[in-house]
Amino acid sequence: MSTDQQTESGTEGHGEQNTRINVADGIDHQVAMVMDLNKCIGCQTCTIACKSLWTEDGGSEYMYWNNVETKPGEGYPRGWEESGGGWQSDDHSDRETGEIPSEEEYGRAWEFNHSEIMYEGSDEPLRPREGAEWGPNWDEDQGAGEYPNSYYFYLPRICNHCTHPSCVEACPRSALYKRAEDGIVLVDQDRCRGYRYCVEGCPYKKVYYNTATKQSEKCIFCYPRIEGEGPEGETFAPACAEECPPQLRLVGFLDDEDGPIYKLVEEYEVALPLHPEFRTQPNVYYIPPYAPPQHTDDGETVDVDRIPRQYLEQLFGDRVNEALDTISRERQRVEQGGDSELMEMLQDKNPAQQYRLEVFEDG
Repeated sequence: MSTDQQTESGTEGHGEQNTRINVADGIDHQVAMVMDLNKCIGCQTCTIACKSLWTEDGGSEYMYWNNVETKPGEGYPRGWEESGGGWQSDDHSDRETGEIPSEEEYGRAWEFNHSEIMYEGSDEPLRPREGAEWGPNWDEDQGAGEYPNSYYFYLPRICNHCTHPSCVEACPRSALYKRAEDGIVLVDQDRCRGYRYCVEGCPYKKVYYNTATKQSEKCIFCYPRIEGEGPEGETFAPACAEECPPQLRLVGFLDDEDGPIYKLVEEYEVALPLHPEFRTQPNVYYIPPYAPPQHTDDGETVDVDRIPRQYLEQLFGDRVNEALDTISRERQRVEQGGDSELMEMLQDKNPAQQYRLEVFEDG
């Protein structure tokens, strides 16, 4: 991608400062999402909502544009964090060559004993017949640590619709692009020839190859929904957000200075990108998990983090320490009877604030 356009503004509430919003050159506004990992219950409702809406056709059986994986864990596809891709330099001049995951790393489709149970009266449990060695969320709830201080948390993932998407730069046919009105990264199916350089280039492995159509596919941020293409012409947030039972996702625009996403990312700095060292500048952000401290076998609390800060630094970078400290400070303020704009934003269930998708329509 070319150089960024920079927008400077003062902010209030968390402290007066100058903020520089990075929006890719040629992009009017950048759509973004914030996920609060403290709310995710691992129910996979978002996964099923996305799967049933977008990836039911031939060749896409293995695709999960949205997935929820347990951390610590190997994720989907297996080992994606070590598969390479992204950029080697901050000026985005040198891409890092990544790997294309194998079918085994995504997880082969399993054959289940449906016929025995549904038609032959078998009392055996529903299970794969054979060959089940890996699949999406195979290591669900496994986590790390030892009793009584074992730990895990859930990490929902979609395409990050990055400001500097390495998948876009990897394609020799310019089949992948960021659309001007909102920065959503899409695949032009008329130009795609299935070379899979985009799969190789994405460090998050959120571009998929359809073996039936011989073309790449990926999350489209449910753009028909946010454009109001439903039967009533209404605007809706992406299905993964709307269908989430605990409502852990905020959807809007990074450059909407009156919205919660701008405040969480740019002002309070508690919403962080996943693996910032990939240098793609993701536009999906996470509120890091906040867990109670460890305790002894006798149940006494000890001043040791249950989720090691070192592990969270591996996921979200060094800024996670300041983010967690800010959350802790604001929680204590509320516990002592004070007000906290940050805590109010993280608990707001007003759809008008959760999904600010029409704010720039008159601009």
